[in-house]
Amino acid sequence: MATRKQTKSPGLSVKQKNRMPAQTFAFPSERKEPLNDARHVRNAIARFDQVEGVSDSEREAAWRRIKAAAKKFGVEVHERGWRELMRGGKTGS
Repeated sequence: MATRKQTKSPGLSVKQKNRMPAQTFAFPSERKEPLNDARHVRNAIARFDQVEGVSDSEREAAWRRIKAAAKKFGVEVHERGWRELMRGGKTGS
């Protein structure tokens, strides 16, 4: 019986993340949600409500960085603000 070869996720490794400048992340002080390409921008939007331990002002700044990266990489953003992303999230208000 043949075994399937384990394949690694196409995400960034810890080493790659550590090499990235802090401003490349939506949440730079936590180094969470990299914004280095369209796929990561879409992922940052999808996971926005899962980031814990950040203030509303940090979320506001992260949202500005996400919108700028979305524009740069041609990602459509339908939400008007970050609070729309918090609906139903575990940290939502």
